Amino acid sequence: MIQNPVQNPTDKFVEMRHRPPEEAKFFWNGGPVEVAERTWFSSLLSGVTAFETDEGLVLVDTGTTAFGPHLAKEIRQATTAPVHTAIYTHGHVDHAFGLASFLVGGQAPPRVIGHRAMPARFERYTRTSSHNRSLNARQFGGAVDAAETVDFAAPAIPPDTLYDDELSITVGGVTFELFHARGETDDHTWVYCPDRGVLCPGDLIIWGVPNAGNPQKVQRYPWDWAVALRAMAAKQPRSLAPGHGGPVVDDAPLVQRILLETAELLEVIVERTVEVLEAGSPPHVDVVRRVELPASDSPWLQPVYDEAEFIVRNVIRFFGGWYSGRPSELKPSPRRDVANAIAVLANGASALVAEAQRLADADDLALACHLADYALEASPDATDVQTAVAAIYERRAEAESSLMAINLFRSAAAYAREGRPYA
Repeated sequence: MIQNPVQNPTDKFVEMRHRPPEEAKFFWNGGPVEVAERTWFSSLLSGVTAFETDEGLVLVDTGTTAFGPHLAKEIRQATTAPVHTAIYTHGHVDHAFGLASFLVGGQAPPRVIGHRAMPARFERYTRTSSHNRSLNARQFGGAVDAAETVDFAAPAIPPDTLYDDELSITVGGVTFELFHARGETDDHTWVYCPDRGVLCPGDLIIWGVPNAGNPQKVQRYPWDWAVALRAMAAKQPRSLAPGHGGPVVDDAPLVQRILLETAELLEVIVERTVEVLEAGSPPHVDVVRRVELPASDSPWLQPVYDEAEFIVRNVIRFFGGWYSGRPSELKPSPRRDVANAIAVLANGASALVAEAQRLADADDLALACHLADYALEASPDATDVQTAVAAIYERRAEAESSLMAINLFRSAAAYAREGRPYA
């Protein structure tokens, strides 16, 4: 159940590795796992669910372009049926880009279903491809160079069937119910197969704190997300095939607990954030500090990818706009000018970074990073400053639990080593 205040997380970030389904976490990879009759789940970074029917397969998600062949090979261990229909739960590259790998024997593209907002997502990706590559170099690589990250564009096989709020389809006598829900994205779909009791929530369940706060990405919707989770629970599914992590097989009470506890976490964060905003609308950073962050002992609610503090900031962004509430930041001076002024007061960037090192040694890494930023911005070409700032951010990364915080701090270290202020 939800606890307060937030505790230090014990489930630290680990490299992707295989885990049996009963120990499934965000990083679980494996399959095919039979989650119901003629229904299999496999995961490599993200999950794919294949429902075999008398008319062919219904796929819920298809993985990435790179991992699609591996996922298809796993699913094809269980069934050789052609693909009749593919459903994209949302337009992210790890869910909607691997379909071609599942098509065998020269099969033409099947029917592909997505929410009506999905084409606009792909248009945005195409327009901001370089921007997104840079964001993902930081988020997933902890790096500066975006050369190795995936291009953002439309998938080779885009959806040809769009829906608005709800859609029910029948394939080979098996019914599939599709529901739109704003959550991690505005084009998200969750799928329930009542005939087999299988729920495919997409990234609305990821075996971790919901990705509702992502610092670099567009608006998330934790309040709508919670509503969708409660609607899923009302279906009383027996098995869960999530967007990330391992499946839950034929255990309705556990599926209920996962759905409802996740909904509660999001509801608590939203409610407490709005309460602080209503108490005079203080500057944004003060809102974050005043919100009592919920935490959980449950393995499906650990901050291994996103975290509660980031979700608070996303709620603030929706209700509060871009202005931080600090008057000097409404029309600020260039950061380099501010850094130079502070460096003059501190008797140089080297003195600033020395104080940052002292604070880091005293375990005040957050304050140390503020001074490190100013030191690097004031003297980006000074090798001693570069080295010291990089070391501070590496230490900061080691102290974090969520993938996003770890890699953003690691990317800050990479920027420092190149003598480039992060902003």
